[in-house]
Amino acid sequence: MKKTFVMAIMAITIAAGSISCKKKVSDADLSTAATTAIAAYAGSSVEVKDGVAHLSGEFASEADKTAAMDALKKVAGVKEVMDMATVKAAVEQVVTNSTVDPAIQQKLTDALKDFPSLKVEVVNGELTLTGNISPTQAKKVKESVDALKLGKVNFNYTVK
Repeated sequence: MKKTFVMAIMAITIAAGSISCKKKVSDADLSTAATTAIAAYAGSSVEVKDGVAHLSGEFASEADKTAAMDALKKVAGVKEVMDMATVKAAVEQVVTNSTVDPAIQQKLTDALKDFPSLKVEVVNGELTLTGNISPTQAKKVKESVDALKLGKVNFNYTVK
């Protein structure tokens, strides 16, 4: 009986010792493994503290960011992944559609023929005047354009 009791105590001690001797992975090792896991995503980085991976940087898409987070979750020893990363904003392309009647554009061009430094353009569907003119010319241009009653015209010229 005494022998059995001593053996049971020794078994419990050995079991407890082997559990506590389990090798703990250092944050430096985790950081190296985590960095390798997200190496495919340019502009991203990861820091590991107390087994928690902090993902940061800028990703091309939400899918790339999610894939990087999933890769970090698979790294052995990482307890949690904190998302501190951003996704690049989608670039909108502005399509310029000329909704201005070519006859009206020609009418304005003809009215401003005495001002060769001015250009008449259609920008985002609106008539726009660009170029360089003097203050006295600016007044004449404004009067000429107003007399045509064309509606909205952007005066983006420089008065020198």
